[in-house]
Amino acid sequence: MDPYVLFTDLSCDIETKLLDEWGIKYVSLKHHFTDDQENEYDNISYPVVRFYEEVRGGRVSKTSAVDVDTFVNRFKEILDSGKDILYLAFSSGLSSTYANAVIAARGIEGDYPDRRILISDTRSASAGMGLLLYLTLEKVRGGASIDEAYAFAEEQKFHICHWFTVGDLKYLRRGGRVSAAAAFFGGVLGIKPVLHMDDPGHLIPVTKVKGRKNSLIKMADKYGELSIDPKSGKVFISHGDCIDDANELAAMLKERYGADVDLITYVGPVIGAHSGPGTLALFFLGRER
Repeated sequence: MDPYVLFTDLSCDIETKLLDEWGIKYVSLKHHFTDDQENEYDNISYPVVRFYEEVRGGRVSKTSAVDVDTFVNRFKEILDSGKDILYLAFSSGLSSTYANAVIAARGIEGDYPDRRILISDTRSASAGMGLLLYLTLEKVRGGASIDEAYAFAEEQKFHICHWFTVGDLKYLRRGGRVSAAAAFFGGVLGIKPVLHMDDPGHLIPVTKVKGRKNSLIKMADKYGELSIDPKSGKVFISHGDCIDDANELAAMLKERYGADVDLITYVGPVIGAHSGPGTLALFFLGRER
């Protein structure tokens, strides 16, 4: 079996020191503030707490996909070392990153006839993508071939449940996820949306509740409704600088289902530019998304 590298992008919202420990290679999307066009940052070069402070203060951040040339360079580094690549990519429903990776791989495959690049469109984001990455890593550590690991990721991605809420609807409004009227009245009335990611990898509003606490309760309800293994299954939470809410949700899952949350992590600047401060997201394996 030829050696291969598990590869991802930092839309998975897993800290790079952890990815390094896991032996996973990575690349990052970029973001910049609209009042500072000259400076562009990856998902780790701008401190995440400072990022949320800036956004709360009114600065607007925009993002860009990983470009083809960046993928070509990173892929070549790995292929030149004599290893194949299994890339778990950010959802094509939210970014052109996956498409650019495919273009890059096709452009260099003729130069490496003995090497392989397999790319999975995870249809996932943030720590949902991170959860799929971790589960696939477990298969790799168990001795799975690149084809077996790829097939596993392709099947499991449709069982990675993403349930989340946001602190302020205006960030989703900018991205066209909710209407301007819904954002305005939601802010006035304290209405919070509960959203999930569908099979094609798009963010879909599912229901609305009154108040932050009720949005957390609704997410916990969905966990009990959909989780394959409520007590012992892997659970990740990501948050947009609202660690107290993340801990409250984790405590809720523990009290109601006996579930232990395996990882609580920040929503990085690339995802946070679209979801905003106060985003809280729950990820787990479910019977369906």
